[in-house]
Amino acid sequence: MPLLQPFRSLTATQRRAFTACFLGWTLDAFDFFILTYCLDSVAASYHVNLETVAYSLTWTLCMRPLGALLFGLLAERFGRRPTLMINIICFSVFEVASAFAPTFHIFLITRALFGIAMGGEWGVGAALALETLPAENRGFFSGLLQEGYVTGNLLAAAIYGLVFPHLHGHGYLTNWRVMFLIGALPSLLVFYIRSGVQESPSWEASRRKSLGTAPHSLGSVFQQIVKHMPLFLFLVLLMTAFTSFSHGTQDLYPTFLKHDHHLTPQTTSMVAIIGNIGALLGGICCGALSERYGRRRTIIIAALLAIPVIPLWAWSHTAAMLALGGFVMQFMVQGAWGIIPVHLNELAPAQVRALFPGLAYQLGNLISSQNGHFQAALASRYFGGRLTPVMALTVLLVGLVVALATGFGREARGADLSSV
Repeated sequence: MPLLQPFRSLTATQRRAFTACFLGWTLDAFDFFILTYCLDSVAASYHVNLETVAYSLTWTLCMRPLGALLFGLLAERFGRRPTLMINIICFSVFEVASAFAPTFHIFLITRALFGIAMGGEWGVGAALALETLPAENRGFFSGLLQEGYVTGNLLAAAIYGLVFPHLHGHGYLTNWRVMFLIGALPSLLVFYIRSGVQESPSWEASRRKSLGTAPHSLGSVFQQIVKHMPLFLFLVLLMTAFTSFSHGTQDLYPTFLKHDHHLTPQTTSMVAIIGNIGALLGGICCGALSERYGRRRTIIIAALLAIPVIPLWAWSHTAAMLALGGFVMQFMVQGAWGIIPVHLNELAPAQVRALFPGLAYQLGNLISSQNGHFQAALASRYFGGRLTPVMALTVLLVGLVVALATGFGREARGADLSSV
């Protein structure tokens, strides 16, 4: 299937909706990953160690469930489109606030607020996109949509390599602060959404049936969550494994390349870019394959195939081999992840589709939010600061858990997403 063929089957309205949601998730991830490339610089500015500054990642992840709940409720009540616009403005504003944080404690607060905004984007954007797109090739679009997250990482890696080495300012023009100011650019996406994107047809149909009022009250939304609590708890468990899989291989990866393998910022950027290209291709390919072989089977195969890649990914001795290992590892990790948007939206109750998957996803992030700090602390305590054995062990354990948890679940491939 040619890569562009699925897009040719879309109407102009569907293409604009998907593009807006993809870019929203891309730019949200870009703002998050800027910090992962600048952890050591932030630590130096605030005179704290790497383990301490890793708490900023933890706070962002911890607050994401609150954002999923808040923006998910807004999307069910007032529509996906306006909620997505508000969400994008919020995470751009908090990214700027992070750039101007005068102390580390204030920096932690701004990263927590950013986490609220970041937590809302995935659920709202995935609902708007998948409710607007046709059922045909849904797996392909799911894979591409999820890899907006990887594209954001890729963009952060590219800008870090191209811009960061040439920034030599001081005070509020310190190199990492300028990188965060660049992260404010996603707010421009709001103008595109305002002018070219329509509301979800499913949500609009539900509003018409409700005689023009908002389709879901707060009480009815929570009733649906309680009614489907066993499924919800299972998805939280599944997403805990998945978020540990991705963050365990990504958040400290630039630091791992610089500290364990002594790569320069430019080489670190290039290796990370190659890994993210693998992630992008993995998400698209596995998402498309899930249409033929099923959501669960494709996830399990991708998760298990990540394990044999560990030696190449973690213990290679040259930048070229590290890049190859990063490419294959992220192909598998994000290959499994690429199926998650469609898998969760197909399983979710129709009445809470903007809230249910996103909240489960972000609660999984909350449970695994200590991942970066835990990895850094474990490396410091047992391996003299070396991250290599810690990250290798993470892939081994979490890859097995992802495969096992997915196997115990069910799937609803081809479910009707045309109604709310």
